[in-house]
Amino acid sequence: MLNSTLARAALGMLVAALATPVAAQNELSFIEEIVVTSTKRQTTLQETPVAVSVVQADELKQSQVSDIKDLQFLVPSLRITQLQSSGNTNFIIRGFGNGANNAGIEPSVGVFIDGVYRSRSAAALNDLPNLERIEVLRGPQSTLFGKNASAGVISVITAKPDMDSTHGSASVTVGDYSQIIVKGDVGGPISDTVGFSLSGSVNQRDGYYDNLAGGDALGELNRWGVRGQLYFLPSDSLEVRLIADYSDLDEACCGVANLQNGPTGAAIQALGGNLVPNAPFAYQGYYDFTPVNEFESSGVSAQFDYDINDNVTLTSITAFRNLARFENGDVDFTSAALISPTTGNLTDTEIDTLTQEFRLAGSTEAASWMIGAFYFDEDVEQTTGLVYGPGFRPYADILTGGLPGASPLWDIENGLTALGQPTPGGTFFGAGQGLTELSIMDNQALSIFAQVDIDLGDRATLTLGANYTEDEKDITFDSTDTDVFSQLDMEQVGGLLIYGSVFQSEIMMGTDPVTADAIATATSAALAPIECSPTNPPPACNSALSLRPLQFLPPNIDYPNAVESGNTKDDDTTWTVRLAFDVTDDVNVYASAGTGFKASSWNLSRDSRPFASDLGALGTAGLLVPNIVAGTRFASPEESTVYEIGLKGSWDTVALNLALFDQEIEGFQSNIFTGTGFSLANAGKQSTTGAEIDIRWVPTDTFEGTIAATILDPKYDSFPGAQGVSGPTDLSGTQPPGIHELSMTAAGRYNFTMGNAAGFARVEYIYEDEVQVIENVPANIASREVSTVNASFGLAWENGFEAMLWGRNINDDEYLLSAFPSVAQAGSYSGYPNQPRTFGLTVRKYFD
Repeated sequence: MLNSTLARAALGMLVAALATPVAAQNELSFIEEIVVTSTKRQTTLQETPVAVSVVQADELKQSQVSDIKDLQFLVPSLRITQLQSSGNTNFIIRGFGNGANNAGIEPSVGVFIDGVYRSRSAAALNDLPNLERIEVLRGPQSTLFGKNASAGVISVITAKPDMDSTHGSASVTVGDYSQIIVKGDVGGPISDTVGFSLSGSVNQRDGYYDNLAGGDALGELNRWGVRGQLYFLPSDSLEVRLIADYSDLDEACCGVANLQNGPTGAAIQALGGNLVPNAPFAYQGYYDFTPVNEFESSGVSAQFDYDINDNVTLTSITAFRNLARFENGDVDFTSAALISPTTGNLTDTEIDTLTQEFRLAGSTEAASWMIGAFYFDEDVEQTTGLVYGPGFRPYADILTGGLPGASPLWDIENGLTALGQPTPGGTFFGAGQGLTELSIMDNQALSIFAQVDIDLGDRATLTLGANYTEDEKDITFDSTDTDVFSQLDMEQVGGLLIYGSVFQSEIMMGTDPVTADAIATATSAALAPIECSPTNPPPACNSALSLRPLQFLPPNIDYPNAVESGNTKDDDTTWTVRLAFDVTDDVNVYASAGTGFKASSWNLSRDSRPFASDLGALGTAGLLVPNIVAGTRFASPEESTVYEIGLKGSWDTVALNLALFDQEIEGFQSNIFTGTGFSLANAGKQSTTGAEIDIRWVPTDTFEGTIAATILDPKYDSFPGAQGVSGPTDLSGTQPPGIHELSMTAAGRYNFTMGNAAGFARVEYIYEDEVQVIENVPANIASREVSTVNASFGLAWENGFEAMLWGRNINDDEYLLSAFPSVAQAGSYSGYPNQPRTFGLTVRKYFD
């Protein structure tokens, strides 16, 4: 339920603002037109018959939006979740989206900065430069954006260099947790036809999540970036924009809380390790080493806009980008040395991306049209691994019911050694053992698109669009498994030990060796496949089978091989049909239908496993390895469809946008963490019906209010084999976790004067109703409800100085971003708590 106290407080502030007696209060204000370009045409927001939210530069600045993650507090249909590292961030629109935790999975929500596609979320998380606006297109956008936008688009538009005069600004922000942000920019004309701009920023903050084991606090910020532009206007018909940027991030992220301390917690503490049990929002934990998050993102782009004549324009956007990531985290989230501090859970990724887009747009008296092509070429090279630390073997000894040096694991080692097997004592779970993988992906894609807007009289417009996309991926996967225990066939091991025990017993009873061998062989064959149970205890069973859950890292099969090609080639034609009608000069209605497409996503991780359907052929080819586990190499394409009706109205003081939609994705690509890795699978079908409303009210020159809400009715229409709390299950007919039925934002801004300064006071309220966070964590352990208040207060003087006090999450709202089964700790669950309350002061100076 919505927090009534906060609701009354927010309402009171809005009423107070409206009731404040000021001289200008009786003067009506008029809503300014908002320009949008994310549909690849320049129109106004109210003229664009598409579900799109626009956040202007002033609103971003006053709301202290520092990067794209903060945008979700202003757009209720958008949710952005940061997971175990700074770069593992997931974008979701209308409940649809994926793409985090795996370099083989592109996001379903496409992020474009100045028309350039950022193929991974980590490449879009640097601090935002000088902005004009951010546009969020909701629903499938594949007609104009190809395979990159099956759930929606976030388009970031930065300011072009000013060709009239040299100008700039400098700002310093100080905040709690010792935060310091320094930003600066300068730009202007170099000549009559050339302009430039240069901006840079440094953002540093201590962590807010304490490491009680004595290491660095987590949740820190340590990033910097620079961005330069050259802007050419060599003639009236040609415009050229060159952009180069570089950003660097080196942070300790992210804090993970224990939601439920299961039976393994006692084993952790028996080793001398520790954790903070059952405390989602203690913002404290124990880590035996500080996580590493290092990112470098850089790129160059060139955009040419050439007016062939008064009615036809050619646009070309060429870009090359590089993203380098290195991460290593203490993924057991305790102070026990279960994994190696140097290579424990490393991810080392290099992604090079080349994109090229051509567009030809024109108009006639009866229509406007656009045709274009988009080419995408990307190379991904990634090394991942999970390596045991010195504490894992004692931990495994305790889990198997013994003590370090005296557990069933030692019995197996000694028994196999006595039988002459190549497993000398003490090798199971040795420090430095583990699994590493090298994945290489080569991806090329080509989209050809066309769209036409046909005038049907003075007030009606029919839009027809189509896109044909081909996408091909070639993958090489090479794994190295040094985890001795996970390579054992426990049925075979148990059979050998049973054989040895029976043979020894028969010999001691005087049976001759030949007969003893026959008895032992027969007994072993009979008992090796039998699980032990309370009603069937040893020795009438194979006790080694109970140790299978400790085989966390079973061997894998490299590919391409004789059975698995390591290749997918997908193609699809998507389309858009939309009819828009101007009911009056102030009101526009539209009805549309469209489809979206996302190509196959590959699982570039230790959980890349052969499909069950391929195991027979792999066996015939002699490629099977011990304990091979079936899974998925890739998830097949997802195809989305949306039907939508909408209304857009703009009067003197009120603007209203309303959309009703029915959206579904066939083959939704689900990526769920299972405790030691990720399950990448296709849901049969996921659908959502819903409504979005966005109201902007400017009754006077002194006050502006906005309220936006999204109501969703999501459902897994078909999802057999999903990862549930107790393992694979059928979630068909259930509500997908993590998707709020009601999300809303409300904001009020009051403008005033104080002496010779212009001032403002702004309050924001964000609400999301309660939901289960994730499929495989019980709702009573991990649910999420958001009820957050942000506020800011600023003054600006005529001499170019500004000062702003701001607070985010000032009511210290607590909620989980996500949750998961704890790594190698059966029965325990972990989660990511949100960032606590923060305050700060920003001082800025503009100069000409």
